[in-house]
Amino acid sequence: MILYSYRRCPYAMRARMALRYAGIDVEHREIELRNKPQSMLLASPKGTVPVLCIGDVVLDESLDIMRWAISQSDPDGWRSADDAIAQAWIEKNDGPFKVLLDQYKYPNRFPELDTEAVLNEILQIMLLPMEKSLQNSQYLLGEKMTWVDIAIFPFIRQFSMVDLKKFDDLPIPAVKKWLAQLLESELFHSVMHKHPVWRD
Repeated sequence: MILYSYRRCPYAMRARMALRYAGIDVEHREIELRNKPQSMLLASPKGTVPVLCIGDVVLDESLDIMRWAISQSDPDGWRSADDAIAQAWIEKNDGPFKVLLDQYKYPNRFPELDTEAVLNEILQIMLLPMEKSLQNSQYLLGEKMTWVDIAIFPFIRQFSMVDLKKFDDLPIPAVKKWLAQLLESELFHSVMHKHPVWRD
């Protein structure tokens, strides 16, 4: 099994965490975004990571890789998440929140937007609903971690790193605690090793 990945990509990160959690060994191929290997583009012409090649089967959506991994092995019951609630969180994260995150992270690309207004929208759409959930339980869907926490975590991590001081000042203590716990986890550290760039 071959995984094409990019260390800092949140989509690749959640796929790597699910594969590691499920105990699935892959050949890790770290790509260079400006110089993508031909073998990856042949497997998945859209040219985004992650791409998992399982023999002749190619999975090139991070959520598909996560679902496949935990269908192979799910030692802590990540799949116990309520499907409807899980889907609602993922649609919010991968849809409007990801759009706002890019606007917040790259303000020079969106000179017509007010950064504070973008930040306020991020709070309303994603962070305050998360805060409400996490004030009642340790994880987004209850007292047990599920695949939803792992699917959303890399994007919240990315958001927090745009402006650490501003993040520290936000009124979301439960989200900060949840994020810190995942950042300190063995699972996260195990998928963040640096790999040499793969060349065909």
